[in-house]
Formats: sequence, C-alpha cells, structure tokens
Amino acid sequence: MFFGDIGMPLYKYESFNRQGKKIIGTIDAPSFQSAKNILQGQGLMPSKIEEVSAIEQSFSLKTIFEKKVDTKTKILFTKQLSVLLKAGIPLLQCFELLIEQFEGKFKRVLFDIKDGLKAGESLESQLKKYPKIFSNVYVQLVRAGEASGKLYVILNRLIGYLEKEEETKKRIKKAMSYPIFMISFSFIIVVGLIVFLVPKITKLFEQMGGGAQDLPGPTLFLKNVSEIILNNYVSLSILIIILVGVFLYWKSTKAGQYKLDELFLIFPLTSYFSKIKAVSQFCKTLGMLLEAGVNLSESLDIVTKIIDNQVLKSKLQKAKDLIIKEGKISKYLKDTGIFPNIAIYMISTGEQSGNLDQMLLNVGNDYEVELAEVTDGIVAKISPIMTIITGAIVAFIVLSVFLPMMNMSKFLGQIG
Repeated sequence: MFFGDIGMPLYKYESFNRQGKKIIGTIDAPSFQSAKNILQGQGLMPSKIEEVSAIEQSFSLKTIFEKKVDTKTKILFTKQLSVLLKAGIPLLQCFELLIEQFEGKFKRVLFDIKDGLKAGESLESQLKKYPKIFSNVYVQLVRAGEASGKLYVILNRLIGYLEKEEETKKRIKKAMSYPIFMISFSFIIVVGLIVFLVPKITKLFEQMGGGAQDLPGPTLFLKNVSEIILNNYVSLSILIIILVGVFLYWKSTKAGQYKLDELFLIFPLTSYFSKIKAVSQFCKTLGMLLEAGVNLSESLDIVTKIIDNQVLKSKLQKAKDLIIKEGKISKYLKDTGIFPNIAIYMISTGEQSGNLDQMLLNVGNDYEVELAEVTDGIVAKISPIMTIITGAIVAFIVLSVFLPMMNMSKFLGQIG
C-alpha cells in the first residue's frame, strides 16, 4: 500500500495488465480520475477503483516503510527536465519521458503533474500540490522561469542550489555524527564494565576476606554505581524513556523549539553555526529569487521562512517588514545582529550599485565556503579529542578493576 502527502486520498484498485493478469493494490491520487489515469499510464486496465477510508490508511504497515522523496531524486529530476527543455522538447512531453525514469511515490507524483499540465494548468500550480517535495523556493523559481520563458535556465540554477544545500546538510551531519557515535560507544562500554565486570571483581575480593571498606576509592565508587543500576534498572529505564519522550514533545512545540534555539545561540560554537548558516541561506536564496525576477516583498517572505533557527527567523521577519516599508535592506539587516560587518558592507555596496542580487549570491557563496571549512576543521579536531576522552574513561574503569586484584595478590601473599 502506498502513502502519499497528507490530505491526498488513497484508492484501492483491481486491474489487468497487458498479459491479462489480475493485479490488486492501492494508489494515492488527488482524485478518482487521476487514479484511473495513473493506472492506465502504467499499462493497467482498472476494473474497480474505490477510495480507502482514513482509518484503513492509518493501520497500513507498508505506509511506514515507503521511502520519502530525497534531495538526490529531486536533483536528478531537475537536471533531466532542464536538459529536455533546453533541447526544445515541450513541457508535457518532457514529463511523459521522465515518468519512466522514476519509481514509487515520485513516479505517481509525476503522473499527477502530467495530468494537470495536460488539463492546461501551469507547472508552478502543480508543484504547489506537493509542498513536502517541492519547497516554496523551488516553486517560486519555477514560476519565474515560466514567466520569463527560460525555465531551463532557472532549473540549472536550482540544481546548483539543491546540490549545495545537500552538501551543507551532509557536512553538518558529519560534524555531529562522530561525537554522537563516540559518546554512544563510550556509554555502552562503561555501562557494560560497570554492570558485568565490576560486581564480579568486588564479589571475588569480598570472598577472599576483604571488606567493602578495603576497596580502593575508584572501585568503591564504581561498585556503588553498579548497585544503583542493577537494583533500579527497571525504574531507571522507565525514567529515561519518560524524560526522552517529554524532551521530544517539548522540542516539537513552538515554545520548546524557540527555547532550544535560544540555547544554541548562547554557546559560541553552536551560535556561530546557526548564524553563519542563516546568513548563507538568506543571501543565496534571496539573491537567486531576485535574479530570477521575483519581487523583493515576495522574495523576503519566502526567504525568512526557510531559516531553521526560530530566534533568528523572528529577527529576520521583523527586519523584513521594515525593509518592505522603507526599502533599505542593509540598514535593517545590520540591526538584526546576525550578519557580520563585512557582509553588511557588501550588501550595502550591491544595494547602492543596483547589483544587489549578484552581491547577495557572492555573500551567500562566501559564507557557505567558510561554513564548510570550519565544519571540516571541527571534525578533524573532534576525532582526537573524543579518542582521548574515551580512553581516559576506559582507563579509569580498568584501573578501578585492577586495583582490588592487586590488593588480592598482596593479601594472598601475606597468607602464604
């Protein structure tokens, strides 16, 4: 069973393929006719199509496992569409050719867009139906491309935009993944040693005639931690699950996300990442929209919505209203406290020279490169630091285990 965008109906169908074999399945489509058209486009002859209720949809196991349309797929689609349009192939025919290049959910989306184009709708209006796949930036640039008659040129710019955006996400993910892995690995090792090894060593020590008071300080500390974990592991597990659940719920709320983003702006490293990423996103996207012919008011409205940090987004939205009212971009961007002075100077220069779109693109590209370089530098530095920390923790536990063993050897020597 397939699962489409929220609000899109799901249809059960019975059909026959070209070999006469009966096929039963489900498909998501905006209407009964669209579902029928999609099936026929797949070479099937539907004999029965009926809408599935929302309750039936919610209990489908297969909906959980259907893959989302990733950025790589969107980039491939955009590249192929641009090449076909540049070759002079009509838009509707482009989609008829592209449909065969994709599978799953995205293929059904392309079928539906093709049906809309065939009915005389614009590509922009069809892309708008899938906001989880095609962002507002993507849709607005396509609209500008359709209006200018140079859609393939705009699509080429979109390819670069999507590729850079994906590259930035991967770099930040890479910067965070190694520390998370090392912390998780260290935690598993520490818990394993505390729960399984420390109790055996301390028990053996006590069997040899030593008392708990005779245990070395580090070993006694780990023994107490071990007893707390072993005696209360059920309660501790429930408590951890509750705390994680409460945190995730709090984070999902507007107030929680805002507070978390405020916290990110307190620490120098996370504050730097949040601000530089916002500057790069804002400048690159605004420059690209203005260059494509989208008006300033609409461009600012789109750009302020794509900023991830809610605190920075709020500041930029306030600046947006003043910019639209007075038309002074650099002045009110400076007041936000987000943009570095050099960025403000470059934007002001572009504003005065009438070359604002290109200057914004330059600023966005410069800070994107800086963000990439800093991210790579942090990854290079984090690896040895995390290795040292992990080694120190494991060394402490090993020492705590071997100290009582050494004491046992001395004790046995005294008996002998």
